[in-house]
Amino acid sequence: MKRPSTSRPPGVSAEMSPIDSAQALSGTAVDHPFVERVYQKLAGVYDYTFGPTLHPGRLDAIRRMAIRPGDSVLEVGVGTGINLPLYPRTCQITGIDLSSKMLEKAQARIVSKGLAHCQVSEMNAEQLAFPDDVFDVVYAPYVISVVPDPVKVAREMYRVCRPGGRVVILNHFKSANRWLSKLEVAISPMTVHIGFKADLDLDGFLSQAELTPVSIEKVNVPRMWSLVTCVKP
Repeated sequence: MKRPSTSRPPGVSAEMSPIDSAQALSGTAVDHPFVERVYQKLAGVYDYTFGPTLHPGRLDAIRRMAIRPGDSVLEVGVGTGINLPLYPRTCQITGIDLSSKMLEKAQARIVSKGLAHCQVSEMNAEQLAFPDDVFDVVYAPYVISVVPDPVKVAREMYRVCRPGGRVVILNHFKSANRWLSKLEVAISPMTVHIGFKADLDLDGFLSQAELTPVSIEKVNVPRMWSLVTCVKP
């Protein structure tokens, strides 16, 4: 996997702002206040709606990570902490999220289930408050397609991942099917109100973030979500 550089990715001109760059990947633009409002509203119902539907993908992601005893894991977009009980208790989990209401749910889950190996904090995924090369696994479940600048988030994930560690992204991306992709582009301005862009382009995202996956697997039913795994050299 290439290390993100300061040079411009293919298709991004010198005049393009981060917002312009993000719009080259998706026709649906969002900003941080919008994202925070959406997830503040979803906090109370997320576990009952997206919880069961997307759970198979969560299980596949944890399995694919092959977490070892003593590993440190950063979960970007930890939300209500629905993933936290799935991790081995022999590792250390740090979860971050922009939504305070989501984090209240996550903290309550940590306390109620005795997850002493987990901690959560409020943080912007585009500006992670961690030094370089500190986590063995950096994982973003169902979050890349809602952040204002997915490329910046991916580069931050790469930055804080240790050499030899894994960057794992679980997300919906625009279909390779011509007709389905047209539908996803059409409905994306509506799907952002329930937490994701339907039209985020996978190839463009990987190119701009300068990530080279070791695997891309389809997960969940229907198999419209992708589990992307990269290894930092």
